[in-house]
Order: sequence, then C-alpha cells, then structure tokens
Amino acid sequence: MTKTATKQLTREKLLDEGVALLMEQGYHGTGLQDILHSVGVPKGSFYNYFASKEEFGAEVIRHYIEPFILQLDGHLRNSALNGAQALQAYFRELIEEAGRRQFKGGCLLGNLMGEIGDTSDACREALREALHRYRDKLAQGIVRAQDEGVFRRDRSAEDLADCLVDAWQGALLRMKIEQSIRPLEECCRNLLEGYFRA
Repeated sequence: MTKTATKQLTREKLLDEGVALLMEQGYHGTGLQDILHSVGVPKGSFYNYFASKEEFGAEVIRHYIEPFILQLDGHLRNSALNGAQALQAYFRELIEEAGRRQFKGGCLLGNLMGEIGDTSDACREALREALHRYRDKLAQGIVRAQDEGVFRRDRSAEDLADCLVDAWQGALLRMKIEQSIRPLEECCRNLLEGYFRA
C-alpha cells in the first residue's frame, strides 16, 4: 500500500473513531488522546491529518452524514416503492437501529448542534452543510410523493423536509429520555402518514 493510501486509511479510521467517541462522550468530553489511542496513532501525529480539533470535529460531521445520505438514496432509487413508501422504509430502518442500540446516541448532528452549534464557526458551518444535504435528499423523496399524488402540494417539498428534519431531531431527544422508540414512531406516523398526506 502506498504512503498516501495508508495515510488516507488512517484518516478514515480516525474519523470513524471520532464519530463513535463524539456520539458517546460529546465534543468536549472527547480528548484527542482518546481518539489517537483507540486507532493506534502516535500522539504527535494528529496534526499530520487535521489542523486542529475543531477542524477534526467539522470533518467528523461530514463523515457522519454520508452513510445516511447513501442509505436514504438507496431507498429512493428503489423503483418498487413510491416516494412516501421509500421514506417510510428508510425511517423504519433508523427506528429499528435505534431500538437495537437501546436508545443510545441519537443523532450526532443533533447532539453537536446543542453542544457546540453556537461556539465553533467551523463545526457550525459543517453542521449546517450536513443538515442541508440531508434535508435536500429528503426533499427528493417528498417531491416524488407529491408528483405521485400521495403528499400534499400546498407546501413546498423543502418546507416539508425542514419540518421532518426538525421533528425527527426532537423525537430523537425524546427517545433518549423516554428510553423508547415511540417518539420516533409517532413522528413518522404524524408526518408521513398524517400531515404530509394529500
């Protein structure tokens, strides 16, 4: 393996571990030494990969959202499902995963919005970018459901997607304190099977 490929692989491992530790301990509760130790990278090497902890946090945010975008896109590309069914299938998978994780973690974006959203410019911009990418991907499914006559058309797909993102983030917080997937199920039922319907 080339030196560049090895460095990229190590960088990916640092980001993966960053997601795991920031989900578990938060941004301020996670030290660089924790991350480096878990990946087996020498203490002084962190700055070969990232300029600062703040830049690392921003990259972790971008790294975290990518699998969700791909997972959602996979459902939206399933021609056997209409737009509404694709969104329901996607959120059903998320709800099942939340149950398997015993309600721990929630969403890294929501967690960090509350913790550092107004204190770190780099992380705030990464959070905004990730949230907008996610919202835009949800809006693709909503547009399809609107075109298919399943979802209401008196509100824009972007407005409905914003509503869904905001409600989902709140439901994830409630899930953690209720220790139940019920807030997530109710969020999807109230919106995807209720408010959004034509």
